[in-house]
Amino acid sequence: MPDISYREVLRGILCCSKTAVLRLVYEEGLQMKLTDLEQFNRIMIQCHDNPDADTIASGYGLYCYFRSKGRAVRLVYSGRNQIQKSNLKLMVEKLELPVEYISTRQAAALEPQELLITVDCQYGAGNVTKLAAERIATIDHHQVETEITEWSEIRPELGSCSTLVWKLLAEEGFEIDGQSGLGTALYYGLYSDTNQFSELHNPLDMDMIDALPVDNGLITLFRNSNISLKELEIAGIALIRYSYNDDYEFAVIKSQPCDPNILGLISDFLLQVDAVKTCVVFNEADDGYKFSVRSCIREVNASELAAYLAEDMGSGGGHYEKAGGFISLRRYEEKFPTMHTEGYFNNRMTEYFDSFQVIYAENYDVDISSMKPYLKRKIPVGYVKAEEILPVGTPITVRTLEGDIDLTVEENLYIMIGIKGEIYPNRREKFMESYRTIEQSYNELETLGVTEYVPTIKNRENGKNLLLTDYAKVCIPTGEVHIYAKPLEKGVKIFTAWDKSKYMLGRPGDYLAVRCDDPHDIYVVERDLFLKSYDKMQL
Repeated sequence: MPDISYREVLRGILCCSKTAVLRLVYEEGLQMKLTDLEQFNRIMIQCHDNPDADTIASGYGLYCYFRSKGRAVRLVYSGRNQIQKSNLKLMVEKLELPVEYISTRQAAALEPQELLITVDCQYGAGNVTKLAAERIATIDHHQVETEITEWSEIRPELGSCSTLVWKLLAEEGFEIDGQSGLGTALYYGLYSDTNQFSELHNPLDMDMIDALPVDNGLITLFRNSNISLKELEIAGIALIRYSYNDDYEFAVIKSQPCDPNILGLISDFLLQVDAVKTCVVFNEADDGYKFSVRSCIREVNASELAAYLAEDMGSGGGHYEKAGGFISLRRYEEKFPTMHTEGYFNNRMTEYFDSFQVIYAENYDVDISSMKPYLKRKIPVGYVKAEEILPVGTPITVRTLEGDIDLTVEENLYIMIGIKGEIYPNRREKFMESYRTIEQSYNELETLGVTEYVPTIKNRENGKNLLLTDYAKVCIPTGEVHIYAKPLEKGVKIFTAWDKSKYMLGRPGDYLAVRCDDPHDIYVVERDLFLKSYDKMQL
């Protein structure tokens, strides 16, 4: 693998570089790249049965790539039914997508393919017809369900397979800028698979949105052709079959099988009921359970709740108010072989609300008698003076793997980059008390590159992205300011003095901390990070 840093890769993506060959470097290494598959001359790309926008779009992205390499390539799907949904028919028609339907009879008679690429699905899974092939490749964003094929790229942390294909194309320097049809398809694939972007939780998904050329008129057309009369009936029936928890003011609904966007529609409507503060709407699919989460109170982050519901069985995430996820049927049946899904979601929701304490730092008095004093180790970290990047008053979004942080550039605002790439704001006064600056660029730190995603800053006025690390300098804790801390026995949600609308989540084993010189500067430090960053003071 060439000696190229993740920082350089991300800079190329954000700047839409047309010449750089991009490779994203993960800790465990990249499993596959598209050039690995160029050795084959005849390639068939297969979408899953009953295809949705994401599988069609991601399949089309691969089709465009291999066709540009002179390969004989086909984009197909099979199963009992041809595409029926109005929005998908429009997508295929308006974008002139070369997707072919192969009946089950035709599929059984096909000669083995030189290379078969299953996209947004896994060869041998229940949602895709098994076609004969000499070689199999898998490109997917769901949890691993079948035996891994020789060539596989599976990234369940991404919101869509379209994002994964965009990443693979970007790594090869494939030109998308002049192809609005491909850009629109990939955009709509992500849009559809994340319930109209309400379930976005990975920064690469957001980066793709910023980078793609899109025909917004077509997106509007597809979006407004999304619900059939049958789906309207499904939504109506679901809304009268709810269960409600009076103690925690949440509702749970099981819907008939439907498009994921219908789950979002039902949950959006349900949240308008005055007694409902959070809700979950779910249904069964062939390979698991798709669910939608909504919250209208600041004490519940829908994205975090979605991840909690899918823990160890799938994936979940999204935004603060809207989120969703998927639970694998196989993994669910392994853990809960006798429990009905309605019981699971109701029980899990109750466990969630029982699992944490809410702390409002501004008026909370910490009992330090049960806490011990600690000093921060003198480990170099990064810092950025916000006003040196953008003018004072500019609204910005700092994008990290932990989520987006919305801030406004102020004269005394410092943005810190911790030893694991974590981001947190600071004030000039506290910064000067706690850190000593050194003449070194953050990009020169030997520890740089250990994180999965390099944080970026987005100027919300013009949409331009900047790499935070390109502007960061290095500082070292002075060790003169100590904190009190203790490991958590129960989860906490802390509304800090910095952000009174969104909480900082702490799980059992993490550390609750408070500065010795400011009893209301209360925060949480993840366990591993705390053990690497702090030393207990000798009394």
